[in-house]
Amino acid sequence: MTTETETGRARPEAIKAVPVRHPGRWVAIAVLTVLVAMFLHLVLTNDRFNWRFIFVSMGEGKRGAMFTGPVLEGLRGTLLLTVLAMLIGVGLGIVVAIMRLSTNPILSSVAFVYTWVFRALPRLVLAILFGNLGILWERIGFGLPFDQQIGNLFGIHDLNAQFYSIKATDLLSGFLAGVLALGLSEAAYMAEIVRAGIQSVDEGQSEAASALGLSRGQVLRRIVLPQAMRVIVPPTGNETIAMVKDTSLVAFVPVTFELFFQLQAISSRTFVVLPVLIAACLWYLIICSVLMVVQFFVERYFSRGYGTAGKARMRLSGLAAEQGGAAPTPGPGGAGI
Repeated sequence: MTTETETGRARPEAIKAVPVRHPGRWVAIAVLTVLVAMFLHLVLTNDRFNWRFIFVSMGEGKRGAMFTGPVLEGLRGTLLLTVLAMLIGVGLGIVVAIMRLSTNPILSSVAFVYTWVFRALPRLVLAILFGNLGILWERIGFGLPFDQQIGNLFGIHDLNAQFYSIKATDLLSGFLAGVLALGLSEAAYMAEIVRAGIQSVDEGQSEAASALGLSRGQVLRRIVLPQAMRVIVPPTGNETIAMVKDTSLVAFVPVTFELFFQLQAISSRTFVVLPVLIAACLWYLIICSVLMVVQFFVERYFSRGYGTAGKARMRLSGLAAEQGGAAPTPGPGGAGI
């Protein structure tokens, strides 16, 4: 018996891999490089930026426009406005979100109307409106509502059930008007964020907790909200950063101890416009950058335990490929077997 040999068959040549070219990327990089160079040249060579005014002198040998006493006072006012407005927004937003999810049609309808109104109105208009609400009343009283009407109904014409009253223009000051306008507007947005977070949790968990005897409040507080935080925290961080910038709107109420108002006052006093606006931009950039770092760590804290199974499967697949074995097959629930 004879056997045929395959010595005459030529072996295939090795494949010469050629990397894919991306000329469009290099064009984009070149364009961006030119634009960045033009911007840096403008910033560093144009004397109208007046960096000395911003950081050093502000004229007459004083500190720079970013670090004067009134500006630092305005910085504290901006941070205080942000904290108070977000406290109102988050607290009231949770309440409105729960009302939206209520099976009671009255509560759900009231919450819907609230979010509809305050999401539709611009915050600048709201701030100015709240600053002028003192026109509606001469004095604002605290006590039994409709006391005069109740007294007239029972024939008591001089009934006064108010425990305390204050002049409306004194109560609705610029600061309080700004806080209320920003806080009530923020509550409408936070209500939608919280509602989306609550709805992201599977209803089966709430049903199981209820079957174990937990009340509706306990289910919400112990089961639903802790899991919903992973969805709620990222947009809440974005809303906080946006609130820092929106505090500049209350300068038109006006709120005098606010960052943008104080910088505008410097501009009006020194007749220098552009450097003062740049100082405002730098301060807002610094504040928001710090908040972005805080947001990153808070998000990472509340995201613990999510997505780890997928990463583990990828690592196991990589190890199996290196050793020449088969990748582990996912079992029930996504776990490897």
